[in-house]
Parts: sequence; structure tokens; C-alpha cells
Amino acid sequence: MKYVLVTGGVVSGLGKGVTASSIGVVLKACGLRVTSIKIDPYLNTDAGTMSPFEHGEVFVLDDGGEVDLDLGNYERFLDLKLTRDNNITTGKIYQSVINKERRGDYLGKTVQVVPHITDAIQECIERVALVPVDGLEGPADVCVIELGGTIGDIESMPFIEALGQFSYRVGPGNFCLVHVSLVPVLNVVGEQKTKPTQHSVRGLRGLGLTPNILACRSAKVLDDNVKQKLCQFCHVPVANILTLHDVSNIWHIPLLLRDQKAHVAILKSLDLESVAREPMLDEWTERAQIFDTLQNPVRIAMVGKYTGLSDSYLSVLKALLHASVACHRKLVVDWVASTDLEDSTAMESPEAYEKAWDLLRGADGVLVPGGFGDRGVQGKIIAANYARENNVPYLGICLGMQIAVIEFARSVMKLTGANSTEFEPDTETPCVIFMPEGSKTHMGATMRLGSRRTYFTTTDCKSAKLYGNVSYVDERHRHRYEVNPDMVPQFESAGLQFVGKDETEKRMEIIELPSHPFFVGVQFHPEFKSRPAKPSALFLGLIAAASKQLDTFLPNADSNHIVNNTSPTRHLQNGYLPTKPLQNGHAKKVTSNGAANGNGNGNYYMNGNGVHK
Repeated sequence: MKYVLVTGGVVSGLGKGVTASSIGVVLKACGLRVTSIKIDPYLNTDAGTMSPFEHGEVFVLDDGGEVDLDLGNYERFLDLKLTRDNNITTGKIYQSVINKERRGDYLGKTVQVVPHITDAIQECIERVALVPVDGLEGPADVCVIELGGTIGDIESMPFIEALGQFSYRVGPGNFCLVHVSLVPVLNVVGEQKTKPTQHSVRGLRGLGLTPNILACRSAKVLDDNVKQKLCQFCHVPVANILTLHDVSNIWHIPLLLRDQKAHVAILKSLDLESVAREPMLDEWTERAQIFDTLQNPVRIAMVGKYTGLSDSYLSVLKALLHASVACHRKLVVDWVASTDLEDSTAMESPEAYEKAWDLLRGADGVLVPGGFGDRGVQGKIIAANYARENNVPYLGICLGMQIAVIEFARSVMKLTGANSTEFEPDTETPCVIFMPEGSKTHMGATMRLGSRRTYFTTTDCKSAKLYGNVSYVDERHRHRYEVNPDMVPQFESAGLQFVGKDETEKRMEIIELPSHPFFVGVQFHPEFKSRPAKPSALFLGLIAAASKQLDTFLPNADSNHIVNNTSPTRHLQNGYLPTKPLQNGHAKKVTSNGAANGNGNGNYYMNGNGVHK
């Protein structure tokens, strides 16, 4: 097994996850099998109980693992199915060591950070790296490891020590260290400054790790004299100093690495030159070019409670991006804080209220993502009501589906007291109830998690057609509450269809309004399985409906189509729609902090890195 370690210095948020994913893409394009590991130095056992405001979204895996959002990047870039073990945390390591100590596995020895914690870290890395995650038998050729945080952080010290020992143990030719650092440009002098990177590398070397490759984040391409200076002071060959400058979209990053021969440096460090080929990245090149030429906008109102941080909905945004590229549309996401749609905001902040409503009325489609808690729920119900009554395409995910059910009960069935027991435990009309197997005393890993099967009750519905007329789909879940099965007959009599259910037919998974152009709610999270070349079927449906193309993606029942998370094969080339370059198709320029140039009206444009104002 060969190992590539990606570390970060100077500041956080440089894009280590994207860099690690892109390295994996290039190595995979060289014909190698790749797996990934993310190390998070926090004490939490997993990311399941962490606030989206503090740590971004919680990404859910097939096995139910609640993990760091970077594992979502790995899965999307490399088309892998990772496991909960691919996310190593300080909490997991310490928990395993303490459990061993309690069992007496250490034979009475004094348990210490070195060697016991560091040994546990190395054993975990070696064990997880051998588990195949690409659907093939046997271990991968290369394991890409990302160390979270920044070099010098106190909490990451045990991992740094362990990785230093690990690099020595596996030996030269089996370990390559890529250090991602910042080369800022001070506006006063306009010069690229190398001192932050010099200090970062010095700190890294002082901790026992020597970088083989420097990946330098900057606003523009590094000058030759800057590379020479970094070479001299950081002891890294000029050929191994890479520029990760700002690009128009994230899909250019693997191409940047290939064009700078990053694969040559990595393969040389790992003694793999004789078994690898030149990287084949034709699909990535075409996809990046297609994105840069998109011009016709499609506006999606994202109505949620975590709108202050785009990473809170990262997978949703990526799924929207994949679908918009497939539909030849430039994605514009209008963030709408759900609380701003409520009547109380009209009294307290009329400007915010009017702005939120202007964005909602101007949207081509409405998306209400998942969430927890009662804050902003009324605003989400209002958004669902607006979309239903005005024939605006609507997609509700998890809580978004439950909201749609509550709104339908109140507005159509005239059950004014309808609610979820999550928000009103003693409600007289419980449309949404707590699941019997859930726990009300423990928060971590007690939800209905991971991949579950949903069976279609009919093929004559938009959802089944978008999935390719299959009888069932496997999608990932993360919820504690569900639609009350006792009320389903009442809903169906009133016109709300439950077109997807679990194997018991007691748990509602997909709702649709047949009379609406596109009004779909799902209990699962389809965004977690969306891929750049294989957009999620339901996100594709939302974007297609919002851009008046839905009929193109709704096949007849006897057509032959790709199953699950893809669009019809007759419309796809290499998994996504081709397009012709558009005139005046100007890509947004991304600044050094990842922001894009906006239009000053509170609108956000997708640039591939995320959503930026």
C-alpha cells in the first residue's frame, strides 16, 4: 500500500479536502485504484452532534456513518462508497484505547499518548486503507490521507507524531507528503509573500515530517522567482512546487495538477512510475469547459435556517450544480432565511421580510432542505404553500417533505392544528411523529441512518420516471421523525400521493402532487449520492422543471434508462449532457478567499467551489 498525506499550513480553509480529492482523481486517471481517509482532530466520536453553523453539513454514508463533509468531496470526485471508518477522529482513537485499557489489553502498563495513542492511529490507518471502497475486490493501490486542521494546532499533535512514525515505518517509496499552504499577496506592495509558507514548512519539519510537494494556494500563478525562493528555504524541488491558483470552477483543480505534472512527482515519490499511465481526464476537461460556458440562469430559492453558512448545505448545493450542468443552465441560488418569510419579521424587520419575499417570488424553483428544531418552521411552511399554490417546482428533503405534508393538511384538508410532534408534542393532529425505534435521551447515532430501500407504489409518477422506471431505489437517510402512517389514507383521499414507501409500507418515503408541475418531497437525502457525471434524479427533476425541460427527462415506462441517481441515457454522453460554447459566457472570477464576484443584489452564483455572494 502506498500513502499520500495532505496537510495544511498558515490558515484553515485553504481547500485541503478539494486538493486531496483532486490528487485522487489524477491518480485514478493514471490507472491506479484509490481510497481516502480523513483525520479530524476533534474529540467528538463523529460529526453527528455538531452544529452546521460550526462545522458545516454532516455527510451521511451508506453504512450510516455521520462524517465530515470532506468525505462527501471524496465520494463525489472519486465515485467511491466510503465507510464510517474512513473518518478517523480523536474521539474514536481515545475511545478504542480506553476500552482496551478497561479490558486489560495493555497488561498493566501505563497507557500514554506515545506509544499507545500513536500506535492506535497507525493501526487504524493501515486497517482502513486495506478496505476496498470502489466496488472491486482487494485493497486499493494508493490511500490519500487528509489531516484536518492546521500544522501547529495542539489537538493534532498526536496525529502528527503518529504520521511521522508511520512515514518512517513504511519507508521511502511508500509515503508522499503534500503540504497545502498560502502564498498571499499584500495589496500595499502587490508582491507574493513566501514567509508564511516558509514558517509553516519549518514547523512541519520540526515535528518530524518533510514535505515532498508544496501545493501553494494563491490568487494567481506563482512567479518563477517565488518558486525559486520556496525551493531554497523549504528544500522542495521547483518541479514539486505547485500553484493552486483561483479558478472559475472546482473541476479545474485536477486539471491544474495534471498540467503541472503533479502526478509525475507523486508517482516518483511512491515508486509507481512503471505501473501508471498518463492521466486520462477528458471527461473532467469537458465538464469544466461546459460549466464555464453556461449562461442561461435557473434560479432556485433555498429556504432554510442555516443560510448564513453555505457549507451547511454543501451536498445540496453540489447536487443542484450537477443537475444544472446536465440541464445546460447556470445555477443561481437565492438564499432565503425561512424566518424572514414569517409575519413576525414583517413587524420587526420589514426590509428583510420584503427582500425574502422578492427572492421567493423571483425563483424558478423552491428547495426546502433538511434541518432540526422549530426555528423557522413556519417560514418553510409558507414557502411550501407558495410553491404549491403558484405551481412553482418544489423539492422538499427530509424536514422539507414533512413541512409539505403539514402545509397540505392545514391548507387543503383544513386541519388547522396539524403539526409535527417535534415542534408541538401535544398537537391534536400529529401529521409527523417520532419514530418508535428512536431515542429521546441520547443524540449521537440514534437516528434512522444510512442507506435504506424505497419501493415505488406506482410507476406512473414523476419520481419513478426520473429514476428510470425502476421498482425501488436505495438512498441515504438521517431522521428521527416520520409521516404518521395512520393519517396516510386521509392524505391520499385529499389528493396527496405517497408514491414511495419502505418494505413494510408503513414508512412514507416519497410524496407527490399529481396535479402540480413538480411538487416532490422525500424523507431521504438524495444529495448524498449525486455525482458530477451522475446527477441525482430528483435534483435533475427540480432543475428540469424550473427550466421548463421536465418532459425531456420523463421517459415512457418501457424505455431503457440508467438506474438510480442518473438521468435518461438517451440524453447523456459520458454521464452528463453535452453543450456548445455560448457567446459571452463569462465565468465568475474567484478571489483568494474563495468568494466570487456577485451582483450586489443578494444573489449567489455557483462557481463549483460553493455558493458565493
